[in-house]
Formats: sequence, structure tokens, C-alpha cells
Amino acid sequence: MEARNLYTPFELLQGNMSDWDPRPQVYYFFEIIQIQEGSGFRTVNKNRFPYRKGSIFLFTPRDCRGFEEETSTRFVSVRFSEMFVGHSHTPQEKERIGAWLRQLEYLFFYHNRQEQLLIRQDNDCKMITALIGNMVEEYEQKHPYYQENLQHYVTLLLNIVARNVAADINITGEEDCALLINQIMLYIRQHIYEREMLKQEVLSSKFNLSQNYIGEFFKKQTGESLQQFIINYKLNLVQLRVSYSDLTIGEIADELGFTDESHLSRLFKKYYGVTPSAYRKEGRKNELQKNIH
Repeated sequence: MEARNLYTPFELLQGNMSDWDPRPQVYYFFEIIQIQEGSGFRTVNKNRFPYRKGSIFLFTPRDCRGFEEETSTRFVSVRFSEMFVGHSHTPQEKERIGAWLRQLEYLFFYHNRQEQLLIRQDNDCKMITALIGNMVEEYEQKHPYYQENLQHYVTLLLNIVARNVAADINITGEEDCALLINQIMLYIRQHIYEREMLKQEVLSSKFNLSQNYIGEFFKKQTGESLQQFIINYKLNLVQLRVSYSDLTIGEIADELGFTDESHLSRLFKKYYGVTPSAYRKEGRKNELQKNIH
């Protein structure tokens, strides 16, 4: 399968979907796409969803995505790395931005994979359209401080999308098994940094399932245990941190609740065959070679 990389911290594209390679490809960067005109279908990691005018999609690094155009489609694509939105000038600002990014991770890892993302408020739709229009102008004109302005625009855009996602979270006792599993997964992703919130007794109370049954239910529906799901998700976040942030391996281990750097390195190597440090080194070597060629 083909892959695409981003060689600058930020990139903005406007175009027709007919110019997009229709084959699904893996993209190694974050991306927000707004459909300006047209309709069709998008695919992400083998899931297929319709799109129409005004649709907004969020993609994360390593997502496999593609589009099937039905009617003539125009779009705006905002592409960026985690380092672009996480850039800071002081330790205090770095800590604040880091906390904000952690709060938004569930947004990228949940939507739009399980369901269509809907911006329900008319004012939010208008704000998003205005923000993207301002981003296009800043990117094309490149006036002084345009990069700082773009960073702020991306932050605002993500905040608006996040509050619409939060408004959709409504757990009830009447949900079927598939929806309940999706909600359990979402809850775990939202609280991945809070070890106490992920204990089996807390999860069973939250979702009205007995402690003896919730593990069996989760494994029956997903094919993996609760603990395995949590570990896999944490290691997925480690991959992103190692590839797209300047955090040390020790800082990543502490952030995600591993005992220490050695514990994280052993577990990472068990699953991926290399240590986080070697993974980071190899990734940067490959990026350098691609830039040279």
C-alpha cells in the first residue's frame, strides 16, 4: 500500500476531488478536510461513510484513507504535524499545550471511524467556514506572523470540533452491544492518562455491568481483553509521541503511566521488535533520506 508524508509542519491544499488519487493510501500526518461542494463516499481504515457539502473529516497519522466522488467535489485540506500545534516558547506554555493535546486525542482516535462527525450548531458551522477561509488567506498571502496565526486557527478549529463531539456522547442503558462497546472504548481513550479511572470496578460501575462480566463482554465483542486494548492504545500513543514530538522516552513513559522508561522500552520492543529510541532514530533517518531524494 502506498504512503504519503508531510515534509513541512503545515500544509494547506484546495482542489477538486477528481485530482485526488482514488486509491486508499496511508498518510503519515494529521489532516482536517472540509467538503466545500459535492458528494460521495470516504473510506478510512476499511470503513466507508458518505460525505456531502459541509462535511468535516479528521484523520490521524497512519490512517488509510481515500475518496469516491459521486458529484463534482471541491475540498480544503489542512495538514499538520503534532509539533505544529504543540510548538511552544516557554515550559509553562509547553505544559499547557501538552495537556490540551491529551484532551483532544480521543477526538482523533474515535471520530470519524465509528460514526459520522456532525457539527450540530449553525454558529459553529459558520465559525468553521470563516476560520478555514482565514487560514487559506494567511497561507497564500504569508504576511508577517502568518505561521503563528495558522497555529491559532488550527487550535480554534479543533476546539470547535471537540465540543461538538463531546455533545454527542450520551451513554444510556438501551444501547445495543456494538454501540456500548464503542462507548467503552471512547471512555478508555478519554481517560487513558488516569489510571484510577480505568480500573475494572470503575468501568463496570460506569457502564452498569458487573465486574465479573465486563471483561468477558468486552473480549467477546472485540476479540481482545480490556487490559490488552488499553496496552495497545497506549503503545499507539507512544508511536505518535516518538515520531511527532520532542518528548524524551522517559517523559513519554511517565505521561502514559508506565513504571519507568525501561518498562516502556521492554513492552514496546515486545510488540514492535525495536525499542522506542531505535524506532525514533529509524523514523528520522527515513525522513532525512526522503528529503534528500
